[in-house]
Amino acid sequence: MDVFQAMTVFVKVVEAGNMTAAARQCEMSTTMVGNHLKALEQRLGVSLLQRTTRRQNLTEFGLQYYRRCVEVLGLVSDSERMAEHLQTQPSGTLRLTAPPAFGAERLAPMLSDFTRRYPELRIEVVLSNQLMDLIEHGFDAAIRLGIPEPSALIARPLQDYTLTLCAAPDYLKRCGVPNTAEELRNHNCLAFAYPAGDDWRAADKLWKLTGPEGVMEVPVCGSMIVNSSPALRQAALAGMGVAMLPDVLISDDLKAGNLIPLLQNYQPPSRLLWLMYAQDRYRLPKVRHFVESALAAWGK
Repeated sequence: MDVFQAMTVFVKVVEAGNMTAAARQCEMSTTMVGNHLKALEQRLGVSLLQRTTRRQNLTEFGLQYYRRCVEVLGLVSDSERMAEHLQTQPSGTLRLTAPPAFGAERLAPMLSDFTRRYPELRIEVVLSNQLMDLIEHGFDAAIRLGIPEPSALIARPLQDYTLTLCAAPDYLKRCGVPNTAEELRNHNCLAFAYPAGDDWRAADKLWKLTGPEGVMEVPVCGSMIVNSSPALRQAALAGMGVAMLPDVLISDDLKAGNLIPLLQNYQPPSRLLWLMYAQDRYRLPKVRHFVESALAAWGK
């Protein structure tokens, strides 16, 4: 016997006034209603209802048991609603990792709106160029640059990560404006230090550009190489040299004229950008809602 179902049927019989009306509400036969009541009384070893051909009355114990059934079934209903809420509303801690520039300029503002929509959610973000194992380090999702290695992770493409060659007006006034890619050899080119294993590791010495002559690799050198895009931006703003910087980081600088785009007939290579997560994590509301929000903001 399903005790909770029998208790529900008993409550319906009491509130409906008879088994026929209760049977309609429970969408079962009157005989089945009677069977549930009989089974419940046998389990308890005491009568719940005094039945006659015309009416039914609760026994003294039946009244006490009815009140307790209403209380218990109410708690069960509340628990089910609580479980349903957990299955639909993001809660708990969402752990993310992303490249520093993208994380600071794009991810952080998006998460501000995301947490306002889901106030029960707490966000932990690790900004790093290091490709950390999502499972081993307990991340729910990652935003990554480059071509993803084969794995069991789901990889969703995002809008490409684009770069711009630029320099500060002060530097260009002192050192001149390069008009061709070859002229970069004569400029102080500030480079980003890509981590070991990155497919752009050679970009600190060779800048690949696509221009009127096709794809070309220009040897460059300069007085600084740094593994931080924000630091590289500050060096460029200070007039230290020419830099190849992410558009997500310098869009406002370009609009304000604090950095000047260079060699606009030559296009720096863009990088693929991916949203990655484990398939089984997607069932969690916090991950599912983040993935949907990220794709809405940056998906192709």
